[in-house]
Amino acid sequence: MPQFSLNLTLDSHPQNIAEVEPFVVKTLQEHAVNEELFGTILTTLTEAVTNAILHGNRARTTKKVYISTQCAAQKLSFTVRDEGNGFNPDNLPDPTAPENMANEGGRGVFLMKQLCDQVIFSENGRVVELQFSL
Repeated sequence: MPQFSLNLTLDSHPQNIAEVEPFVVKTLQEHAVNEELFGTILTTLTEAVTNAILHGNRARTTKKVYISTQCAAQKLSFTVRDEGNGFNPDNLPDPTAPENMANEGGRGVFLMKQLCDQVIFSENGRVVELQFSL
């Protein structure tokens, strides 16, 4: 499989979350990806971009979210980087705990970890890499 990469930069406005789907479609046009994996990638990447825009950059439109993808050696990865202050992903409350079940948010990182083959946080939580085996 030839190596493939694609990049997208977004202003941190919530309406720009809609740009994730065309980005995923364009990326996956290069590969024969089954429909189930498409949905998983779209869900997790949308969640990562939403977190970057709303929580990382606090929807400040002067701040950017950078999305890139790499595909090589039967692995597809998406990297999302924001310009926020970062966070510690290990200190998030467990969304499956009974006391957190009624909370409206707090499930994004949990969802990413459940659906991706690997999730790697770096740069104090400002960067997340979502990896998928092809």
